[in-house]
Amino acid sequence: MIDNIILKYKEYYAFLERHPKQVFIYAMLILSVSFIGMIVQGVFFPAKKEDSFKLPVLYSKSDEKKKERDEKEKEMGKIMQQLEKYKLKRDNGSLTKEDSLRINYLFNQYQTLKNGH
Repeated sequence: MIDNIILKYKEYYAFLERHPKQVFIYAMLILSVSFIGMIVQGVFFPAKKEDSFKLPVLYSKSDEKKKERDEKEKEMGKIMQQLEKYKLKRDNGSLTKEDSLRINYLFNQYQTLKNGH
């Protein structure tokens, strides 16, 4: 295996020694084509410029999470206020079937906000 690799290397090296002009021409053609390709890419498909200062994702995500948590807490507070009103109604003995359904709905909504799913 290694002998075959060494033999191939010697063959390629011998070809390079026998035909230096041809190898040079091919190398220059490859370099020229890649250079022209890079120029075309730079002219027709320029790289997008980004802001020089970008806030790390860690901090921006924490702000978003804080905002989401605050909104959830506000919603939970509203639900608790409504449930308090229904508790007073229950103490007065004036609950209806619709009130019971609304209490179940509010409780489920509260649990969903509290548990996150």
